[in-house]
Amino acid sequence: MLYDVTEIQKILPHRYPFLLVDRVSELHPNDRITAYKNVSISEPIFEGHFPGHPIYPGVMILEGMAQAGGVLAFKSLDDAINIKDKVVYFMSIDKAKFRTPVRPGDRLVYEISVSKRKGSVWQFDAKAYVDDKLVAQAELKAMIVDK
Repeated sequence: MLYDVTEIQKILPHRYPFLLVDRVSELHPNDRITAYKNVSISEPIFEGHFPGHPIYPGVMILEGMAQAGGVLAFKSLDDAINIKDKVVYFMSIDKAKFRTPVRPGDRLVYEISVSKRKGSVWQFDAKAYVDDKLVAQAELKAMIVDK
């Protein structure tokens, strides 16, 4: 384990119920990150999505992948940059595909790699897995800006 949820909260501004990364297990600055979220039936989203047939929403999977990408981007910056003065904004989501439903009890593993970086703009190839099975993928673009 590289970063637990307490360490992740020092990197990302997100908090419950919208912090969607529980742990970072692997990180290679400027290259790739592996992180995960344990999906629990106690999450508020399942009250309405869907009662009696709980499915973790695809948009939440995308957000989780983006948050993992945010950790990667922040941890790739020069140590002289104070990340407390910065925030990562989503710019675009392209080629999103959802392949298999994610359900309570699943461990959602995010694998994010940098496909391009130009200044403060990052482009990521993002994939999400459950039990080594690809459940979602997308190309994400984000920008680090001053708060």
